[in-house]
Amino acid sequence: MATDNVTLYYIHDPMCSWCWGFKPVWQQLQQTLSSRIEVTYLVGGLASDTDQPMPMGMQQSLAATWQRIQQHIPGTQFNYEFWNPSSNTQLRRATYPACRAVLAAKLQQPSSEHAMIEAIQQAYYLQAKNPVNLKVLIEVAASIGLDPEQFAHDMASPLIEDKLQHQLQQSRRLSNQGFPSLVLKQGSTHHAIPLDYNDTEPMLHNIRQCINPT
Repeated sequence: MATDNVTLYYIHDPMCSWCWGFKPVWQQLQQTLSSRIEVTYLVGGLASDTDQPMPMGMQQSLAATWQRIQQHIPGTQFNYEFWNPSSNTQLRRATYPACRAVLAAKLQQPSSEHAMIEAIQQAYYLQAKNPVNLKVLIEVAASIGLDPEQFAHDMASPLIEDKLQHQLQQSRRLSNQGFPSLVLKQGSTHHAIPLDYNDTEPMLHNIRQCINPT
């Protein structure tokens, strides 16, 4: 069976720590895919907008998740200074702003989508900055060459909100596996691709089996 009209959806969240851990293998996987497979990114939205501070129990749970990821995916780096109360006095659990930032970056410059995701991840996980804050996201946008004023305008626009809601709905229709998820679409058929956080081969094998079943 030919690979025409095949799309591999990558369902993610810029502030998903498992997405951060998956990043090296995901990049390797993309390099091995057939050029006829179109890769499409969809933001999934881990946590909706809120002004409420993050409960201490949630902070401890997320920090423990970082530790589990480092055990499961050797080489993954995190800056635990993020959880130091002296450096982040008003932590909130909201990832929609970071998702909007990816969409606003792509709107301003389509080729900047991946750069924005990576820049948000580096700010969050390595530099202990909080991407919930608009100021941080504007700084990140400027760091990858985007116009910060245009970016701030787009972040607040109905267009970006519409795009966000559309992608959230599409992500939920395609997968309930959490983030990250891979879903291969061929015609009207969808295949969930099981993830391997340390090896591309099992995923590549599954993708090839879906496209060319024996």
